[in-house]
Amino acid sequence: MRIAVLTLFALICLDNVAHAEIASYYGQELAGRRTASGERFNPSGMTAAHRTLRFGTRVRVTNTRNGRSVVVRINDRGPFVKGRSIDLSSGAARAIGMGGSAHVQIKVIR
Repeated sequence: MRIAVLTLFALICLDNVAHAEIASYYGQELAGRRTASGERFNPSGMTAAHRTLRFGTRVRVTNTRNGRSVVVRINDRGPFVKGRSIDLSSGAARAIGMGGSAHVQIKVIR
């Protein structure tokens, strides 16, 4: 019983831990198309795609190279490229000074 309680506590604590990941972005080519959540994609918006996080989850994404960060809302599924964890809108990528892809730290806010 004690081990189960400790395991559950550890999982709850790990949910808010920042993770080092690789991010990419998508932009103008998908403008106006529907995201997996049903809303229209706005390249200038502060949104992102993630494979497993719930739609509406807010995530702080920090570029590890320059320390710049942005809070984005998950509204789509992806990325579908092996080794990448999150796809940012081009507006969010620009806000953190990201090129084609970057090493980022991802922290779930709520």
